[in-house]
Amino acid sequence: MENSIYTGLSHQVALKAQMDLIANNIANVNTPGYRAQNMVFTEFLADLEREDSTRDPLSMVLDYGQYQSTAPGSQHHTGNPLDVALSGPGWMAVQSGGEEMYTRAGNFQVSVNGELITGAGDFVAGEGGGPITIPAGAKEIKIAKDGSISTDQGQVGRIKVIEFANDQELEAMGNGLYKAKTPGVEATKTQVMQGMLEGSNVQSVLEMTRMIDVLRSYQNAQRILQSEHDRQRNMIQQLTQVR
Repeated sequence: MENSIYTGLSHQVALKAQMDLIANNIANVNTPGYRAQNMVFTEFLADLEREDSTRDPLSMVLDYGQYQSTAPGSQHHTGNPLDVALSGPGWMAVQSGGEEMYTRAGNFQVSVNGELITGAGDFVAGEGGGPITIPAGAKEIKIAKDGSISTDQGQVGRIKVIEFANDQELEAMGNGLYKAKTPGVEATKTQVMQGMLEGSNVQSVLEMTRMIDVLRSYQNAQRILQSEHDRQRNMIQQLTQVR
């Protein structure tokens, strides 16, 4: 009797998760290097046993994962020598919480100790994985297309750029950072562009349209649940009136 309610509720739970994902995409429409996330749905079959020991398969909605849009965001010129964008499929390595993670957001800064850091304060990783230090008093910073960083005092390091066989295996960790499930390789198809920033690849109009569609689907599911509730209530009332 409750199967239709279970199915409707599973649909609403999945739609709620999708709405949260869309809202997060819209919130990051201006975040450098952000890549839009999308929900993946599948059918979940529950094999229920009736009172007469027969089986009653129940089909429900399951949101079992998400995937990211791999399209690069648009690049714009900033003129800031510490801003970098990647032309190609690579990712820049950073040290966050003692782990190596990866980002496309190249809005870098120099810390009070001279280390090159991200906007969130994580160290930008050099070739060996350690931080890159800009000498005190350096008057000019140049970043080559291979990621090499030099000043008027000479070369100081090289940004570690990694490419992955499948970007979908990268797990979003927040703050524009991604964690790799499988190791990548040194970039061969990616160039580092100084004085540029890659924007988010979120298409705001598309995301707003998706949000409206999800809201309507949620409301439709709610109406179906209410209709089923009314049907069951009327049936119970009629049965209790039978003498």
